[in-house]
Amino acid sequence: MNILTIVIILAVAVVLWLVGLFNRLVTLRNRAKEALSDIDVQSKRRYDLIPNLVETVKGYAAHEKNLLENVTAARAAVMGPQGMKEKMAAENALSQTLKSLFAVAENYPQLKANENFLKLQDELSDTENKMMAARRFYNATVRDLNTKIEQFPTNLVASSFGFAVMEFFEVEDGKEREVVAVKF
Repeated sequence: MNILTIVIILAVAVVLWLVGLFNRLVTLRNRAKEALSDIDVQSKRRYDLIPNLVETVKGYAAHEKNLLENVTAARAAVMGPQGMKEKMAAENALSQTLKSLFAVAENYPQLKANENFLKLQDELSDTENKMMAARRFYNATVRDLNTKIEQFPTNLVASSFGFAVMEFFEVEDGKEREVVAVKF
């Protein structure tokens, strides 16, 4: 009876330990999904603000038609892709075109003084800040999940239950780190 009791206690301890590992992996995966959803929410907010911004700029900078078309095309591309790499590329392209738009707006004093433009610019700036925070939270959560998945002995449980390493949300080829060149 004594050995049987010890074996039963050990078996229960191992099962509880495995359940704890599994639950921790599920928690981390769900946090990563939630963080990705937060990025989508901010992306949608930015997506909704852009048509108003483009219309405001049109009246002042009519000869910047190519730039306005690029902003519109980048906006459309953000809502289409499904994969993480496509999503990152589309988000980065939209950020670049918005930076170019704001850089060009610097040359139009009447536009810079327009209350609607200033409000939209502030809202987009706020959205970009929230999006950066959401990306940081996502990457931190993915880092925690990936670390857990790759550590021994959790990797045995993770591979048995189909947990996979997730991709980080990264800046594409350093493009967002570059200074925007404005040419006239």
